[in-house]
Amino acid sequence: MIFATATLVAIGEIVWINILLSGDNAVVIALACRSLPADKRKLGILLGAGAAVGLRIIFTIIIASLLHVPFLKLAGGLLLLWISVKLLLDETEETDVPASFNLWGAVRTIALADMVMSLDNVLAIAAAAHGSMGLIVFGLLLSVPLIVFGANMMIGLLERFPVLVWGGAALLGWVAGELLLSDPFWPSIVRWTPNNLELDLAAGLGALGVVCVGSVARKAKGRDI
Repeated sequence: MIFATATLVAIGEIVWINILLSGDNAVVIALACRSLPADKRKLGILLGAGAAVGLRIIFTIIIASLLHVPFLKLAGGLLLLWISVKLLLDETEETDVPASFNLWGAVRTIALADMVMSLDNVLAIAAAAHGSMGLIVFGLLLSVPLIVFGANMMIGLLERFPVLVWGGAALLGWVAGELLLSDPFWPSIVRWTPNNLELDLAAGLGALGVVCVGSVARKAKGRDI
């Protein structure tokens, strides 16, 4: 029962992470395919998303296999905390994605751009899956329909209900806090192994910290919370 509950929680985290972080990928696909003939546009979107997710699966498995290396989880946790706060500040980066006039050019553009832009998604899914290759593959395959069909709808939903963005950022903070304290650095160098309660406390502090820092940063920039 505990295993089933933990798996369901991990699946829920992965689904929400995908919803939250797939918007940029949808924009990349739209930009790369905008100059394709109408009869090839849908095929370009499907092939591009498939190639991108295939490369992302390989990338994520590599990252997941390296999470036992000391300091890697610490670095990943700090990166996720930064991504979480940046999400709340709503700082969108302009990405130069050239339009492609042939199908395979569009697929190549989508795959390469996705690899550059998807570090946040890959890292968050690898952390939420707790090393389970099945959950990693599930999370990445789930990103295909979300990116291709649902991302724009989800973007509208997040814009209409900003509290969902805060909840998503807090979730990333939760994953980051747990990641920071589960790094092999602690037992191998400090000779301290955090227990489950301490991991949950670190996760809660990560979520709370993201919300607090995001609130202060938005106020400093003159934005509403």
